[in-house]
Amino acid sequence: MFQIIPEVAARADAIGAIRRDIHAHPELAFDEHRTAALVAERLEALGIETHRGIGQTGVVGVIHGKTGASTRAIALRADMDALPIQERNVFEHRSQHEGRMHACGHDGHTAMLLGAAEYLAQTRNFDGTVVLVFQPAEEGQGGGAAMIADGFFERFPVEAVFGMHNWPGMATGRFGVTPGPMMASADRFDIIVKGHGAHAAMPHQGVDPLVAAAHLVQAFQTIVSRITDPLDAAVVSVTQFHAGDAYNVIPGDAHLCGTVRALTAAVRAKTRATMQRICEGVELSHGVKIDFQYHDGYPPTVNTLNEAQMCREVAAGIVGAEAVDWSLPPSMGAEDFAYFLEKRPGCYVWLGNGAATGGEHGACMLHNARYDFNDEVIPLGVTYWVRLAEHYLAAR
Repeated sequence: MFQIIPEVAARADAIGAIRRDIHAHPELAFDEHRTAALVAERLEALGIETHRGIGQTGVVGVIHGKTGASTRAIALRADMDALPIQERNVFEHRSQHEGRMHACGHDGHTAMLLGAAEYLAQTRNFDGTVVLVFQPAEEGQGGGAAMIADGFFERFPVEAVFGMHNWPGMATGRFGVTPGPMMASADRFDIIVKGHGAHAAMPHQGVDPLVAAAHLVQAFQTIVSRITDPLDAAVVSVTQFHAGDAYNVIPGDAHLCGTVRALTAAVRAKTRATMQRICEGVELSHGVKIDFQYHDGYPPTVNTLNEAQMCREVAAGIVGAEAVDWSLPPSMGAEDFAYFLEKRPGCYVWLGNGAATGGEHGACMLHNARYDFNDEVIPLGVTYWVRLAEHYLAAR
């Protein structure tokens, strides 16, 4: 039997209604104006100190404990943005906006943190300060970095940060946490291979950029298989190859795009340097010119040991130790909560979302046009946030 806070259980339907309202009105990165206003108005109605417009559309709530004597503070973070996906669900709370939907559960994350805010504001059973972070633009646009650049840690000097994400495929009533890397970095690259166009019947009169580009695709796969330590994790994926527009013409250039993912800063840096070296070698061997552009994205999401152990303990107190997956394999997906973890100790956990709803096509994972957040996990997520705050900021 789960140890759900009774008051939270009693409010589960109301919190779920907020979640479904947010789901019906999805907003993309840095455009979360309606969602941010909803969050801020609810925080203010609860008497919570509220700050708007941090990192453009971010909202921060501040709740002080009963005594107000402690200077300790922690941050609990939820993301608010949706994805540019056309929703294919037909239920009543489906997206009312073409080409936008909450396909990653940020509607649930926002609602659960609002539920925790309500309980914490009413009870204040902790010694210190809880900072509630409602972050914009997690989906590839770096809203976490934007909030930090806007002075988040100077304005709210917390000592630790915590995040949570629903995880389809993990059973309802389970949590997942691991010390160290939890999710990977995510960088992008653009490569233009410049040759010299020619008639396809007379290739010797040109410099073929496609052959050189094909060598790049092949050579990049050796970075993981032959250069990276087999005990380390990395992924190099060429996802686009654009060249030419005629059957009988060798084009003048080719364009490659893709992503690089790694679990450590060292592997990330080595992969980038190796790609640069491969480009230089192909440039010399094929007589082409290569413009290699590498764009840093989200860094790895790395949990600190003490905070991960604390989150494990808190989750175990709610669902039982056997329902907490400890030291589970990390995901090679990315998460911009990593920016917060670069600045402070903390931990990012997964909350089992069960077999995510998928309509007539069955269960589906994140970023699927038929995904929907599982409202059954709302009481678990709210209880986890509350117990984590009370545990970390327990009176000493």
